[in-house]
Amino acid sequence: MVSRTGRLFQRYNSKGYRQVVGCIPYRYRKTNQSSSVEDLEVLVVSSQKSQAMMFPKGGWEMDESKEVAARRETLEEAGVDGKVQKMLGKWNYKSKRHGIMHEGYMFPLLVTKQLDIWPEKNLRERRWMSVKEAREVCQQGWMKEALDRLVSRQSPIAT
Repeated sequence: MVSRTGRLFQRYNSKGYRQVVGCIPYRYRKTNQSSSVEDLEVLVVSSQKSQAMMFPKGGWEMDESKEVAARRETLEEAGVDGKVQKMLGKWNYKSKRHGIMHEGYMFPLLVTKQLDIWPEKNLRERRWMSVKEAREVCQQGWMKEALDRLVSRQSPIAT
């Protein structure tokens, strides 16, 4: 498997914003898959251009659903696969590198498989960490908001 390249088949919304999709890969530290937020770990990856840490994301292409594209991007960038769950939300944000607007969609991905070799292994570092640590290292506000939504879904509902 190799990463898709180029932007020929990328999607753009009616305002010209490039549409991107991604996942917050997660797992539980305990083997019984309890739903305790304290046991929740998320996987972040480094940017290709810097050591900034983020959740895997990339272009949504015309031949894919959002979920399929998010899962593909996560496999390419982070080397994990699993079950894509209900979308966390949609955000508009400005690209730091190119200064252009993007429309981003994020999904939780419950990790069931972690690969030793994946397409961007030599381009990125991946690291499992607690939610607190991820909030500290992730610089993009919209990704922190997506993480908060994931955590709120994992928290028991107060009565």
